Amino acid sequence: MKKNRKLLLVLTALAALFLSACGGGGGTDASSREEKLDLSGSSAAGEKTESEEKSGKQELTYVLSNLPDSIDPSYTNNSFAMYVIRNCFEGLVTYNQKGEIEAGDAESWESNDDMTVYTFHLRKDLKWSDGTALTAKDYVYAARHVCTPETTAQYANLFTDYIVGAKEFYDKGDDSDFGVRAIDDQTLEYRLKGPCSFFLDLVSMWCYSPLKEETLTKNGDRWTQSAESYICNGPFRLSEVNNGESYVLVRNENYWDAEHTTLEKLTFRFVLDSSTALTAYENGEVDGIRSIPSGDIQRLKAENAGIIMEPSYGSVFYDINCQKEPYNNPLVRKAICLAVDREELISNVVQIDATPAYSMLPPGYSVDGKDITEGREDFSLKPKADPELAREALKEAGYEDPKSFPTLQLSYYSDDTAKKIAEAIAEMLKKNLGISVDVTSADWAVYYDGVRQGNYDVCAMGWSADYLNPMSFLPLVYTDDVSNNVRFSDPAYDKIVDEARVEPDQKKFAELVKEADKLQAAQYPVLPLYYKMNNFLMHDNVSGYYMIPDGSLFFRYTKLRK
Repeated sequence: MKKNRKLLLVLTALAALFLSACGGGGGTDASSREEKLDLSGSSAAGEKTESEEKSGKQELTYVLSNLPDSIDPSYTNNSFAMYVIRNCFEGLVTYNQKGEIEAGDAESWESNDDMTVYTFHLRKDLKWSDGTALTAKDYVYAARHVCTPETTAQYANLFTDYIVGAKEFYDKGDDSDFGVRAIDDQTLEYRLKGPCSFFLDLVSMWCYSPLKEETLTKNGDRWTQSAESYICNGPFRLSEVNNGESYVLVRNENYWDAEHTTLEKLTFRFVLDSSTALTAYENGEVDGIRSIPSGDIQRLKAENAGIIMEPSYGSVFYDINCQKEPYNNPLVRKAICLAVDREELISNVVQIDATPAYSMLPPGYSVDGKDITEGREDFSLKPKADPELAREALKEAGYEDPKSFPTLQLSYYSDDTAKKIAEAIAEMLKKNLGISVDVTSADWAVYYDGVRQGNYDVCAMGWSADYLNPMSFLPLVYTDDVSNNVRFSDPAYDKIVDEARVEPDQKKFAELVKEADKLQAAQYPVLPLYYKMNNFLMHDNVSGYYMIPDGSLFFRYTKLRK
């Protein structure tokens, strides 16, 4: 058996790439609380004198630019929901400030030699936020709930693609061989379809969080809509739900490590206008904001106003509806991709330090010290637009006269930066392709519902890695995957991805990933723009927070100096 109390799966290059020492946050250790505090250092721990500690309230307000569709960890993949979920729920394992896997509810775990069976040993006396006992059975219930079609879980594939019997349960309700079981109250077993060297990274995802069956049975889909029914197990619990305005969290005294959670109150406010949010930040009304007006970034950097700019394992792109005419023609998609000036977008529209993207798969994953995207081709795409080549592709697709091309509907979600990008792309397509473009927008929940239903031509999207592995990206264009909003389908691509999922050898895995990436990128299922940066603002009296690859912030060790 392969045993490890503090199994670290993250690659060194990735840890260096993602880690934001936000507020000077340092590393944590899975087995020793004292060691965690020592490693984090005085800056990360936000050390204060005794008088400072007593005089200042430990209450933090952080502003998000859009509303989450849900705060149900079994349902959503929403980037705005993860801030609440990541701080209210904790799974078997989690990430620390170094980007390493560390113990959460599980104090230890092991796998068999071929990495097809993982066994987790839960901490003793775990409790839900309401004080009742949390056991391995709560994890089994949660897994079955995610794999129930009625849940419409957006991350169901992270179970059905990997867990024995999960797809059969999802498709047919057959639970005769469901691969998640509680051996006893403190021992949990997952049986996998094949070897999975990154399974701990999957388990760190919020869709693998436990759920309390009683509260879901009693309240149904409404269980997330009140503090009383939102029973969780993380460092914070829900205190107030102010619909459309904020979620207020308070310290969860029943969290297994509550003695090291300092914040008493954590408020996530929703302000759709980023200029309004910035004004609140600069007036000292809030402690941090997630979305920064692009026109203010350079000023804020010069003023040293608390701006954090960190690389992210993510990409900004537009989805192209590969099932809808004329976008089901790869030549049309190629023409659109060639007509966009990425350099202009980066330098003058979003005004950030970013790298132009030619594929949805970002750099950042290394094998033997070499990034697997190093040296890959550009698929005829360049930092600058190529109007001549773009019009040639459109002509080859059957549109010799660009005016005969149907009006392209370019959609984006309500956000200042997203609006600027959409308007800039629309002008580029009009100028460089000579086609007609209409720009439309909607609030996130309505917008994303339309995207999932395929009611779009070309729409703003993007993806940040949910776990530190290219497999977080490849399913986005896999035929049967729930996250395949572009409706792209290529059996050859699917076959390569299937092989990569169960390949334990890292070099072979890397070659399969590169092959899959090349195959999809050459067919232009998305319009790649640039590789993501995590940009946000936080006042310098806030310390001990840290960010993980999906862009969510952990506040469990955060302190405020007043």
